[in-house]
Amino acid sequence: MSSPSPRPPAVGFIFVTLTLAIMGFGLLIPVLPKLIVEFRGGDMTSGTHTYGVIFGIYALMQFIGSPILGALSDRFGRRRIILIATAGSAIDYVIMACAPSLGWLFVARIIAGFTAGVYATANAYIVDVTPPEKRAGAFGMLGAAFGIGFVLGPLLGGFLGEIDLRLPFWAAAGCSAVNWFWGLFVLPESLKPENRRAFDLKRANPVGALLAVRRFPAVLGLVEAYFIMMMAQAMMFSMWALYTEYRYEWTPRLVGFSLMMAGVMSGLFQALLVKRIVPRLGETRSVLVGFTVAALAYIGYGLATQGWMIFAIIVVACLGGLSGPALQSYISKHVPPNEQGAVQGVLGGLQSLASIPGALIATWSFGWAIAPSSPIHLPGLPLFEGAGFLIIAMLLTWRSFRKDAAAALS
Repeated sequence: MSSPSPRPPAVGFIFVTLTLAIMGFGLLIPVLPKLIVEFRGGDMTSGTHTYGVIFGIYALMQFIGSPILGALSDRFGRRRIILIATAGSAIDYVIMACAPSLGWLFVARIIAGFTAGVYATANAYIVDVTPPEKRAGAFGMLGAAFGIGFVLGPLLGGFLGEIDLRLPFWAAAGCSAVNWFWGLFVLPESLKPENRRAFDLKRANPVGALLAVRRFPAVLGLVEAYFIMMMAQAMMFSMWALYTEYRYEWTPRLVGFSLMMAGVMSGLFQALLVKRIVPRLGETRSVLVGFTVAALAYIGYGLATQGWMIFAIIVVACLGGLSGPALQSYISKHVPPNEQGAVQGVLGGLQSLASIPGALIATWSFGWAIAPSSPIHLPGLPLFEGAGFLIIAMLLTWRSFRKDAAAALS
C-alpha cells in the first residue's frame, strides 16, 4: 500500500476522508439509540444507560488506538495507516448492519473505536504538509469536514432510518469502502524518510504516550483543559438524539435535520471564517472566546422549552468552533516534526478517553432526570453539566497560556 511514485500531498483526500468518516458516524446518530432501545425491549431508561456504555466502549478503544496508530504512522508513514483504518471502518459498519443481538453491537463498536484512532493520523498528515503559520486555517478546514459530515450524515441517516433502522449502517459501510478504493490510488505519502522514527511501544501505549508529553511543557499544560473540553462535547453528542426525542418528540428525520443545520453552520464557519478570525484575535484569545460561546450555547440548549429554539441557538453556537483549530495549531507549534503523529495521537486519545466519562455522566444523568422516581424533572441536566465543564476548561486554558507566556519572557 505504499505510494509508487512521488505526488503532491493529497490534502483534498484527507478532507474527504474525514468528511466521509464523520458522515458515516453521523448516519448512525438518529437511529443507533433507537435500535438499542429496541434491543432492550423498549425500556427508555435501560436503553439510555446501555447506549452510554456502548458509547464509552467506543471511546475506550479510540483512546487505545489513537496513540498506537499515530506512533505507527511515525514509523511506516501516514498513507498505510489511513488506508488500513478506513478498511476497518467499512467492516465495522457491515457487522452493525447485520447484528442480530446487542452483543454484536458491542463487537462492532470495539472495531469502530480502534479504527477511529486514525483521525489523529489524518491531523498529523496535515501538519506534515502545512507550514506553521497556516495550520490554524488547515485545522479549520478539517473542522469544516466534520461540519459537512454532520450535514450529510444525520440528515441521510434520519431519512434512511425511517425506512429501515439498519439501512443507515449499510450506507455508512458504502462510504468507507468508496473512500478506501479512492485513497488506494490517489493518496501519496506525506512523511519524509528523515522525519520517521522507530516504533516505541512505551510511547505507543496510551499511558506511555501521555507520559511522553511531559517533555513538552506548553503541551502538557493544556492537556487537562483539552480533556475536559472533549468530555463536555461527548456529553452533548451522546444524548442529543435521546434528549430531543424525549423533550420535543422529534423523529429520526428531525434529529437528523437539526444535526444537518449544525453541520452547515459549523462547516461554513470553519471553512470561511476561522482562518480570518484566528490571525486577528490570536490563538490564545480565539480559544477562550470559543469556550465562552460554547458554554453559553449548552446552557441555551438545556433551557429551550420549544424545539424551534434549538435551531436558533445552533446559529450562535457555531462561534464556539474557534477553540478547536486554534488550540491544535498552538500545540503543533511546540512539537518537532518527527513526533507530530505521536502527539496528535495523544490528543486523539484524550478525546476518546474523555468520551468515556462524558457519555456515562450524560446518559446516566439524563436517565436519572427523566425517571418517574426522580425528585426533580430536568431533562437538560447533562447540558448544564457540560457547560460547567467548559467553563472549567476555559479557566485552565487561561492559566496555561499565562504560564507559557511568562516562561517565554524569563
